[in-house]
Order: sequence, then C-alpha cells, then structure tokens
Amino acid sequence: MTTDLYCVMGHPVAHSRSPWLHARFAEITGQQLHYDKRDIAPGDFARSVRAFIEEGGRGCNITVPFKFEAAELATHASARSVLAQASNTLTFKNGQILADNTDGIGLVADIERNADLPLKGLRLLLIGAGGAAAGVLGPLLQASPAHLSVANRTLHKASELVARHQALAAQHNTVLEAHNLHALNEAFDVIINATATSLSGAGVPVDARVLQPGALAYDMMYGPGAQGFMDWARAHGAVPRDGLGMLVEQAAESFLLWRGVRPPSGQLLSELRAVIAGGH
Repeated sequence: MTTDLYCVMGHPVAHSRSPWLHARFAEITGQQLHYDKRDIAPGDFARSVRAFIEEGGRGCNITVPFKFEAAELATHASARSVLAQASNTLTFKNGQILADNTDGIGLVADIERNADLPLKGLRLLLIGAGGAAAGVLGPLLQASPAHLSVANRTLHKASELVARHQALAAQHNTVLEAHNLHALNEAFDVIINATATSLSGAGVPVDARVLQPGALAYDMMYGPGAQGFMDWARAHGAVPRDGLGMLVEQAAESFLLWRGVRPPSGQLLSELRAVIAGGH
C-alpha cells in the first residue's frame, strides 16, 4: 500500500510538533500517511513545493515566513485564504495547488472551546499585520466581537489588512480599527500576539496598559519562545495562554481537508501537553 506524503514547510521548523500531531491523527483515525518537517531556505519556497509534489506529496502545512508565498503559488484558493492573502495549508490534487487557511478557525476554537471564552461582544487586540495576523483576522471577526483593533509597528500594513476586512466586520457588527503599536491607550479583554517576537526573543511588543484586569493574553507561538510573553502577562494580572491549542486545532482542520475525517482535537491537545511536560 502506498503511504501518502505530507509535511510542514517553514524557516525555522526544528521546533515544530506538527509531525507528532499528524502521526497521532493518522493512528487514531486509521489513515496511512507519512508527515515530516522541511526547513526551507528563504527564496527557495516555490521550488521546494514543486519538488515535494514531484516526490508524490499530497499536501503541506506552511508556517513562517512563507504564508504569503503559499497563497501566491496556489492555482485555486478558498474564500478565507483569498481574504487573508495568506495560506497555511496546501493540497496537491490533479496537478492543481489548492490553498486554504485553517489558522483562524484553530485560534477561535482554542479560545472559545478549549479556554471556554466566547468572543462575542468582547474587545480584542490583534498584534501584528503579517501572514499570521492575516490568517486569523477573518475568523476572529466571524466570532462577532464588539471591537477589534489591529496594531502593527508600521501602521500602513495594519491599515491595509483592516481595509480588506471592513465589509466582513460590518456583517458582524464589529468596530474594526488599525493602530500603531505605540499609540495604544486603551485596554482590551483579549490580546493576541501574532508577531514573530517570541520566535526571535525580541520581547513583548506592547505596553501592559492594553491589558484589562483578568484579560486573556494569547501568544500564537508555543514552547519556550512563548514563555516570556506568558510571564509578562501573568505578572500584569492577565491570564496567559500559548498557541499549542491553536496548533492542534488548525492541524485537525488541515487533516480534515486532506483526509475527510476530523481527529479528536481535545484529546490530542491533552496528550501533546503531557508529552511536552514529560520533556519528549
């Protein structure tokens, strides 16, 4: 029997837990596949995707910094991928490259289901305007928060992202605004760090005044890189959460796209946290 090939592509990817997750997904659901991780040099993404297709690859997950390139490479794209102009999931079928984005669904599922915090009516701050932020903004708006601010070091990038999503925000009665990172003077119920600061060790990108007492402070990264952000949040009276649940939930959605079956993400999140706590 032929084993279908999948992978995660990014730079860096050494820390990625995706191969473990998809191996467990396959085991639990009885699917035959092999999933590995590939560190791609900047400038080599398109060639690497085509080489993987030539190897018989059926699909891949895309992480930083290639999510915009993944969307551009696609021959067909889902509505959410088109809106984000970024993709984290590629499917290869009949000579076509199909792009989708499961990041936002994964983030909202982790906050609302796993952290038990409905977003409807809340005030949200999304930090960053790169591929990670673009991938989650649409689903965050579909959760109908009262207000959502996108803050970025360069205001024009945040403004472009906000402008593209204004019609969706209006559909869900959400006030959507763009801000410069250093011009934030209000507090939020939920703040989401979608920048790469945790990967680079660059520190927390906002002042603690953005935190309401008891706010959820969510870093889309996970592992040791997210610890600084989580420690900062805890020290200022917020509830910290890393992106491990988002990783599991978005991976489960990708698996559903590829294999037609959705694995039990809640069970897998508990298992993965136990694996990490055990030092494996």
